[in-house]
Amino acid sequence: MIPLRARALEFRGASPASAEVIRVSLSADRPAIIKAQEGFVVGTGPVPEGFAWYLLGSVDDFQRLPIDARAVIAPAQTMFLGQGDVIAVDPLRKAIRVLYRGNSPYNHFLLTERCNNYCLMCSQPPRDVDDNWIVDEVLRAIQLVRRDAVEIGFTGGEPTLLGERFFELVQAAASHLPGTALHILSNGRRFSDGEFAAKLGAIGHHDLMMGIPVYSDLAHLHDHVVQADGAYDETIRGILALKASGVRVEIRVVLQAQTVGRLPHLAQFIARNLLFVDHVALMGLEPTGFARANMESIWCDPVDYAHQLSAAVKTLSGAGIRTSIYNSQLCVVPADIRPYARRSISDWKQTYLPECEGCEAKRECAGFFASVTHGRSRAIRPIVGAS
Repeated sequence: MIPLRARALEFRGASPASAEVIRVSLSADRPAIIKAQEGFVVGTGPVPEGFAWYLLGSVDDFQRLPIDARAVIAPAQTMFLGQGDVIAVDPLRKAIRVLYRGNSPYNHFLLTERCNNYCLMCSQPPRDVDDNWIVDEVLRAIQLVRRDAVEIGFTGGEPTLLGERFFELVQAAASHLPGTALHILSNGRRFSDGEFAAKLGAIGHHDLMMGIPVYSDLAHLHDHVVQADGAYDETIRGILALKASGVRVEIRVVLQAQTVGRLPHLAQFIARNLLFVDHVALMGLEPTGFARANMESIWCDPVDYAHQLSAAVKTLSGAGIRTSIYNSQLCVVPADIRPYARRSISDWKQTYLPECEGCEAKRECAGFFASVTHGRSRAIRPIVGAS
């Protein structure tokens, strides 16, 4: 597990102030104007002058710094930070946060912790806080992201609660990263206002996908899962409005005990009524946040819903809908639908179990969430040969 956040760090030469977003450099040979917005990772070689910050692996490196240099000791982070990564340094909280890693395909920016759903299995429990400062931080980070980035993501909370600032962020991504795909997670409810959906479509982002959850073909069951009356109707109308506005939509279905029994019915509903969506992701549970607190009511061993999962995949793919299985270990996915399984868990929180040793499919398997020590299938085993 890669530590993207660190606290209680030692800072030197920096007065307590708000967080500053900077790009990481491993190269000493940078133009002065670029150095002024970068943090240099101090290694064994000479330490150049002129960088905004210096990132140290050891307290012994302090004596090698230029006079009046601002620096922070972050040994765990200096081990993996690379050229072009983007971080926030926060002297006030004695912390740093890694916002973007150039060598990772998994870069998602949290836009807000607020949400108008309260999903039973939410891995990022919402908080009703004033976190508008996050938007300014992300806007700054987007300007520093490498122009050859393949994809970035926006998540929350519920990003559309930002109102006009949501569009500001999408426009910034389109302008500063014209070759980069943008994937946004949203509950879709705000887009039931067709004007809101049309405004997003009018930005004309070249490669935008909205990832929207639909948990059941029955409105009352979906509303129960998200703990919001009327949410299902707004979400479905939001999907329709987005597609009418030329925005691509991915339906995301979390596989959990309260809804998985009707998974084949949901697949049939999507194939009949939402055939025009661009992707359906059937997602294994991440047992953290609210999911951990509600495990007794939502956990279902993947081997126990294998039949429903197989039926759903065959219905969706048979209807010509691009379909994927996320967050699921290959050994618990029926062999006939394993080609639909993706290595989807972000690298910074992915791990494997001792039981996985010797598995011939390990490189293609999603693995496990590293922070989770519970909610694992009883059927985990290495795949060897044709097993």
